[in-house]
Amino acid sequence: MFYISAGVATIIFILVIIVFQEKPELPPTQAQAQARCIPPESYSYLASIWRLLRNKPFMLLVVSYGLNVGCFYAVSTLLNRMIIERYPGEEVNAGRIGLTIVIAGMVGSLICGIWLDKTKTYKQTTLAVYVLSLIGMLLYASTLNLGHLWVVFVTAGIFGFFMTGYLPLGFEFAVELTYPESEGTSSGLLNCSAQIFGIIFTIAQGKIIDRWGTLAGNIFLCIFILIGAIMTGFIKSELRRQKANLQTAGQSVSVSISLTASHVLASDAAVVFCAAKKCCWLIWAADLTLHFTAASMKAWTFM
Repeated sequence: MFYISAGVATIIFILVIIVFQEKPELPPTQAQAQARCIPPESYSYLASIWRLLRNKPFMLLVVSYGLNVGCFYAVSTLLNRMIIERYPGEEVNAGRIGLTIVIAGMVGSLICGIWLDKTKTYKQTTLAVYVLSLIGMLLYASTLNLGHLWVVFVTAGIFGFFMTGYLPLGFEFAVELTYPESEGTSSGLLNCSAQIFGIIFTIAQGKIIDRWGTLAGNIFLCIFILIGAIMTGFIKSELRRQKANLQTAGQSVSVSISLTASHVLASDAAVVFCAAKKCCWLIWAADLTLHFTAASMKAWTFM
């Protein structure tokens, strides 16, 4: 199994080197077009981190993201232990429950990403999925000891759907709050927070399970997910990337309108000039006709 995993990872690594570009030839958004105008020599990684640490909405997101994902890491790590303690001899089903969480999480990530791309409601969607993650965790914690394994499959799937679905939302919301800072820097801080909280929660929940049981350990995690949801509600939704896109789009529309107006004025001037020129030709022709008529009348008079 380890050789297969290593082989697949190697193939993906080779494909990334050969196929993937460093960046697309054309920027995908107006905000990215503006970001490319920043000279690389003016960028400082340490200065960027310092600016992010002073960004209060982003720091609230860092902590709330770490609480949510850290709880998910703790549950995933201790899942087999919790299942076996309540359902002895169900090691295979414990692995299947873990697979259910992963598959449901993949679907949740896809659906949440599509929804966010369509609606652009970053804070609202993030907060809603956070609250639903709390509900899923409560359902999982309350049904684990019922004695019905199929119920655990269902509640674990709900839990995984929203918990994993929160991951892309957190990254996208972070990019909005930190533009024009590098996405890699903000994502790195989110991952760092998740790893730190994951280690703390895994150790703490293990100690609680040893002393008070699985229900107490899961309630312990639910409390911190509730705290994270409250912190998410206090995040000020400053969508900097969306504002940059709108401003650039507005400037483009203004330039387009100015060019169109100039074109219309030039066309009107050309029409006026042509009309004036035509009028001059008519006046010259009429004047020529009058001169010719006068000359003819004089000739008839002399005759």
